[in-house]
Amino acid sequence: MIGDIILHYRIIEKLGEGGMGVVYKAEDISLKRIVALKFLPRGLSSDIESRSRFVQEAQAASALQDNNICTIHDISKTDDEEMFIVMDCYEGESMKERISRGPLKNDDALDVAIQVAKGLSKAHEKGIIHRDIKPGNIFITDDRVVKILDFGMAKALGRTQLTQVGSTVGTCNYMSPNRQ
Repeated sequence: MIGDIILHYRIIEKLGEGGMGVVYKAEDISLKRIVALKFLPRGLSSDIESRSRFVQEAQAASALQDNNICTIHDISKTDDEEMFIVMDCYEGESMKERISRGPLKNDDALDVAIQVAKGLSKAHEKGIIHRDIKPGNIFITDDRVVKILDFGMAKALGRTQLTQVGSTVGTCNYMSPNRQ
């Protein structure tokens, strides 16, 4: 995909990949800015539940305008019906990358925790529960601003559930022991 132009986005490089998406750095040719494009993996593109969850992620995150939550600009499809989310692209590193180099200083850890709590508080005010807070979904910009990423498993209170009864969503190592 590197070098491809999709709608008005030129793919620059692959940034990462997870269970619910592949993320690329891209240039928005129309607005002359750098963005991130998160694509639903090809294998999940035909799965109705995966597509619904992907749209839910975009809707949940886009409803949240907060300094500590990744900004979502759009959700769209390629000519081949591949879905993607357009979001801000940040310079910095994930908390996972940061802690792989060793422990944080107490003041730095406290600063990250406070910013994550502020972002989650804003989400909760809007009735959205993230359900997958983990180091890989917390990004620290070069300006030391913490951004919560990946609302793919978010639960919007009062909306239809996509999770099957009796199933659990999230990353096991980061779940609270009493999940609902």
